[in-house]
Amino acid sequence: MCKSFDGQAVLDGISLDVASGELVSIIGPSGCGKSTLLRCLNLLEVPDSGELRLVGHGMSRNGGRWRRVDEALAHDLRAQVGMVFQGFNLFPHRTVLDNVMLAPRVVKRGERGLVERDAMRLLEKVGLGSVARRYPATLSGGQQQRAAIARALAMAPRVMLYDEPTSALDPELAEEVLQVMRTLDDEGMTQLVVTHEMRFARAASDRIVFMEAGRIVEIAEPEVMFSNPADPRTRRFLRQFL
Repeated sequence: MCKSFDGQAVLDGISLDVASGELVSIIGPSGCGKSTLLRCLNLLEVPDSGELRLVGHGMSRNGGRWRRVDEALAHDLRAQVGMVFQGFNLFPHRTVLDNVMLAPRVVKRGERGLVERDAMRLLEKVGLGSVARRYPATLSGGQQQRAAIARALAMAPRVMLYDEPTSALDPELAEEVLQVMRTLDDEGMTQLVVTHEMRFARAASDRIVFMEAGRIVEIAEPEVMFSNPADPRTRRFLRQFL
């Protein structure tokens, strides 16, 4: 997969396979293409070229340029691939419960009683059952991010993508969010996480991907990546965290 902006390659021939049920952390310096990779997987950005196979959908251009993506296909893919951003992006004028219920009600046209029951179950799952009727502004950052995860889960996705989900949180609040992701991993959810939380990446990941300058430099299991990385660029990057 390749993607450029204004002639500058941001993804320069990325190739990555992720197995069902894996938790894969993507690490690397700022500007190396991590977030763009996630956005291409969810078709929020259209790749310039390459092949994408995700949740039963296959898209390719046989080496040619992607000029557009079928909107019906993109809509169906996004319904099965949840995404959580750095910003919580909750609707401030809606309660936490209403935020979680919105997509199933509008997109899937679910019956209100069933949708509300499922939304409450998800809020309980992420530890927010007691604040379901409150508005986002009354919650801590960690609670808001957990609400954003519950909102993504409300569409029953097969894959979850996270773009620096704890970057705006202090360590205690970040741990609340990371614990939810560990729970989802235990339940078999496929998850790709762009993160600078190296302790989480090491403890929770099945594999870690190190990117630099739009390319994948190295893929390894956590203990190998952190104790004996093969590439000197990986060693230089990790040295600042170890």
